[in-house]
Amino acid sequence: MADSSESPHGIDTSVAHTARVWDFWLGGKDHYESDREVGTQVLEFLPNMVETARADRAYLGRAVRFLAAEAGMRQFLDIGTGLPTADNTHQVAQAVAPESRIVYVDNDPLVLVHARALLTSTPEGATAYIEADLRDPGPILKSAARTLDFSQPIAVMLLGVLNFIPDYDEAREIVRTLMDAAPSGSYLAVAHASNQANPARAAAAEEFWNNNATPPITFRDGAEIEGFFEGLELLEPGVVSCSRWRPNVGTPDVIPEVDQFGAIGRKHRSH
Repeated sequence: MADSSESPHGIDTSVAHTARVWDFWLGGKDHYESDREVGTQVLEFLPNMVETARADRAYLGRAVRFLAAEAGMRQFLDIGTGLPTADNTHQVAQAVAPESRIVYVDNDPLVLVHARALLTSTPEGATAYIEADLRDPGPILKSAARTLDFSQPIAVMLLGVLNFIPDYDEAREIVRTLMDAAPSGSYLAVAHASNQANPARAAAAEEFWNNNATPPITFRDGAEIEGFFEGLELLEPGVVSCSRWRPNVGTPDVIPEVDQFGAIGRKHRSH
């Protein structure tokens, strides 16, 4: 468990940050007192936040396995990577197809410190890390092209990152820019903080977070999240709680909703 005396150069540990709070909820070790305080208080507003974090992580695994095994994706652009943990995108994808190529993107300096954990790859595949901001997708696409072939389908993954773009039109335009650069047969995977399951609790948590942590977050409902898939074929079961997106065989019939919704869509033609 980190403390302020161990804080890496350039990292403000006095203000809670999403990647570190998320790490705290997932039971990791890369967080500071400010992160633990905010993370604990958020649980007063959303008592299921630990379950939400775990469900979101499990969704990443199912989504990547689907994209690699069923959709045949061999290229992944994972923006808003977060801190490395078990079963990162490249580990899941390369377990299915060792030749998979993965580019991670984040702008959190602590993620950069740990990026070497994301850069282990099979000999057949490749991994790369780009320090960049989703709000400026041009440099992301230019840098990613050093590792990914944009003439071939790419899985664009925006898990838990669009909720940090408060302006909805800006967020949708960013998604359009990324998907316009990807060829037909590409996929978009999204996970997004949602106020649909617990509207009042989500509103209180959002207000608390935005007063005490960074970056500011915006919860959105299912219809707004579906808007990110305009022009794409939204795959079944559509936009749903991450816990309910194609659950593994043997999962109980009744699966509780969490405050993170997810979906995957496919690009059929240029748009």
